[in-house]
Amino acid sequence: MVDSSKILVTGGSGFIGTNLVNELRCRGHEVFAVDLLNNERDQYARADVRSIRQIERVLEKNKFDLVYHLAAEYGRWNGEDHYENLWETNVIGTKNMLRLQERLKFRMVFFSSAEVYGDYKGRMTEDVMEKNPISDTYQMNDYAITKWAGELMCMNSAKMFGTETVRVRPVNCYGPGEHYTPYRGFIPKFIYHSLNDKPYTVFRGHKRIIDFVEDSCRTWANIADNFIPGEVYNVAGRPEWEKEIKEYSDIVLKAVGRSDDIVTYREGEPFTTEIKTIDCSKAIRDLKHDPKVAPEEGIKRTVEWMKWYYRVGN
Repeated sequence: MVDSSKILVTGGSGFIGTNLVNELRCRGHEVFAVDLLNNERDQYARADVRSIRQIERVLEKNKFDLVYHLAAEYGRWNGEDHYENLWETNVIGTKNMLRLQERLKFRMVFFSSAEVYGDYKGRMTEDVMEKNPISDTYQMNDYAITKWAGELMCMNSAKMFGTETVRVRPVNCYGPGEHYTPYRGFIPKFIYHSLNDKPYTVFRGHKRIIDFVEDSCRTWANIADNFIPGEVYNVAGRPEWEKEIKEYSDIVLKAVGRSDDIVTYREGEPFTTEIKTIDCSKAIRDLKHDPKVAPEEGIKRTVEWMKWYYRVGN
């Protein structure tokens, strides 16, 4: 890969996409974004990956060296409530990108999710999906299933047509720029509810690890410099940052400056893996993954951003 590349980011106006576009541009790459916004941003086009005609027009007009395919419907319950959008975007949209990749020969980074590990109980290394029966990696929601389907399509395309793709599995990426919806992860949910005196539930016994968006994006941007076709990478925070979700809730409440009187504590959420222990040794080796922003600092910065964005808590 040359020092400076021409890069497309699908989903480039989303939370992760915006941060990734900024990181890549800071490194001197020429970066173009597509998403569903209808505006006149520079180096941006409105295109829906569900429509091959729309995305084809962008790709044929430009000769991209690399495409980061982030465009997706996110979240377990979003996938239950709006499953048509989920399957059309995450599966048909990815198939459209692969069809165009097969013809136009750009390299691609496909954004999967650590949700593909499903109910796996052990240390989540990337080869878990290859070495364990489906019964051990049972994906408990449609969102996870669509992401694994996307990975399988990428691997099949590589075998059948010689396409070159790297798959990444983000793990609870959070930070400034993530707008709250009921379908987002637990960090923005806890912050938004705390700032607005809204009740929320914390399930005891569940452990997670989080990674600040700037740390994650720095690692993903490094793929442009060390693209290894066929590889797959977990990208998460440091192992010592793995905490019970209640601990994360406590950090949020401290950063907001309020008590836990809005929190209801319950034992174990059904159909949810209790502990997700993620191994990032491959990303450390190949992509110089080196998370620097600890949860306490990252949550504090996210709280300040949400205060500003929603004009609350000041």
